[in-house]
Amino acid sequence: MDIAIGTSKGVFILDEKKPVNVLQSRGVRELICAGNRMFAGTGDGLYASDDEGRTWVLAGLEGMQVWQVRQAGEQVLYAGTAPTGLFKSVDNGATWTHLESLANLAEANGWCIPLDPPIPASARALVVDGDRLWVGVEVGGIAVSEDAGATWSMVLPGDNPDLHMMFAHPTNPEVLFASTGYGRLDGVAEMIEGNAGVFRSEDAGKTWTYAWRGMTPRYSRPMCIDNRTPFGLTVASAPTAFSSYKQAAGAQAVVFRSEDGGESWRSLCDADHSPSAANFHGLSVDPENAGGVFVGTDTGEVWRVSDSAEWALCAEGLPAVLSICATI
Repeated sequence: MDIAIGTSKGVFILDEKKPVNVLQSRGVRELICAGNRMFAGTGDGLYASDDEGRTWVLAGLEGMQVWQVRQAGEQVLYAGTAPTGLFKSVDNGATWTHLESLANLAEANGWCIPLDPPIPASARALVVDGDRLWVGVEVGGIAVSEDAGATWSMVLPGDNPDLHMMFAHPTNPEVLFASTGYGRLDGVAEMIEGNAGVFRSEDAGKTWTYAWRGMTPRYSRPMCIDNRTPFGLTVASAPTAFSSYKQAAGAQAVVFRSEDGGESWRSLCDADHSPSAANFHGLSVDPENAGGVFVGTDTGEVWRVSDSAEWALCAEGLPAVLSICATI
């Protein structure tokens, strides 16, 4: 198995369990395989690799922060960026077209992360099903298109515009899951139940229900879903957007798993991570072990976590880990 690790300072691969830096770049928040290519979404644009992450070439979107890439067909890709942008490629990432309609929508509505000064909003979560697109914007909401981005409608899960991650159920594209935080365009929401966490839709994103009832911490961010039965949905959460190992009590982060579409949850943490002093930013499915995941921390560690909550350290001493891609 090959493991590529995206960090705050570039991409590393594990070579005989030792991390080797193969790409220097800012903020590698996306690592994904699409066909025979691997893509790295970075703070310096989009990079592509044709040799399982060992060498990289710039593949467009220079100067943009690329948050997510999703495949829509054999040669068709979409990429979400910050500031809020959506780009489409029909030649497997060789060239890209800006779908300006989403950027225009963001500008018209003043989407931003409401800090002082405001930070431009990010198109950081993508779900693609043919010509149907769902784009989760931090902070703006979910933009939904039925016509490949020509026109858009908006929906806010639980009136929450602070979208982090979205995934469709592997066997039913009408079922969607979204992780959210506390950001609001008019300020930061109260840290109470219902204002952050995981939401679920059963009608292709038209309506949403709160799937994080009784769960703490509530600020949910990384998410992945296993395409093998029982389709485990894994989510990492922390008390706030700024939870970190640098705090006196640590990040107080937890990794949770649901096998019933968010109806119930259990911790995937062992005794040393209940809760975790390090926060979790990278999270991906383990392709070799059903129910297993890889977890990356803000302390530069990568852990392999089994379905039975056994944690094995894979790498350490890295910059903050933001994304992971494991292939077999």
